[in-house]
Amino acid sequence: MPSYILKRLLSMIPVLFGLSVIVFLVMAMIPGDPAIAILGAYATPENVARINSDLGLDKPLVQQYFIWIGNVLQGDFGRSFALNRPVLDEVLERFQATLVLAGVALVLCSVIGLVAGVVSAVRQFGWVDKVITFVVLAGISVPSFWLGLILILLFAVKWRLLPASGMYAVYGGGDLKDLLLHLILPASTLAVVAAGVIARLTRAAMLEVLRQDFIRTARAKGLPERRVIYRHAFRAALVSVIPVIGIQAGFVLGGAVYIETVFQWPGVGAMLVKAISTRDILLVQGGVLVVAGSYVLFNLIADVVQTMLDPRIRT
Repeated sequence: MPSYILKRLLSMIPVLFGLSVIVFLVMAMIPGDPAIAILGAYATPENVARINSDLGLDKPLVQQYFIWIGNVLQGDFGRSFALNRPVLDEVLERFQATLVLAGVALVLCSVIGLVAGVVSAVRQFGWVDKVITFVVLAGISVPSFWLGLILILLFAVKWRLLPASGMYAVYGGGDLKDLLLHLILPASTLAVVAAGVIARLTRAAMLEVLRQDFIRTARAKGLPERRVIYRHAFRAALVSVIPVIGIQAGFVLGGAVYIETVFQWPGVGAMLVKAISTRDILLVQGGVLVVAGSYVLFNLIADVVQTMLDPRIRT
């Protein structure tokens, strides 16, 4: 196992390098002068030249990249001109809020997706299977930002049951209960699509496993059906589902960008939207790089868990 983990860690290096190149090029291709966007009304020729010099924008594109990535490798992500603070400090502070939202949404979609998939497979072609399939397909088809707005309209505006935005109440609150109340709507919205995907693939994996010889053998030995389903079939199906959950972790992180905007959640997504509008290049690059790196790390964890469940994968 240690050699397998080391091999997977080494394989992350070219992936992260490619991500850094893509992030840098995307920001470089955005039209307009970043210095003018940063300075606004103070964009005099002298100030523009000074900002371009400070950011290294007066150098060739290739040289700009190697200067930036060299600083990143030393832990220096630069300084945000809009916020006047180190990029890494801002990103890590915001990323904590994003991890809370994405983590709760991932647990929620995993539990719902796995349970729905198993029940749907066990009750294949029954009314329970049809209802779950309809709900899953509807959840996958509905745009998350639209669903978020509908949930705000119903639960926050019309029925006044849950808060509509923010991470904590503006006045009072600030405890765990307050945080959980503010998490319900955004986490549920973020989890819907991922739960649908996990449920569909869990159902397919369970149906395939239930046709295997070892399941028929377990039933022939007289084992209780519940034990056959949840101890034997579900564990075997989980090997195929774990990588999907890892992929959905990346989807949840990416989806947090617009969900945080809808619910005014103070995470990396909301930060990136503001940074892009102000052309805060270093802040955008740092934020996207941290989120992308986390996505790669989540996939590594999923691969390791899958290997622990099925050691044959190592070979």
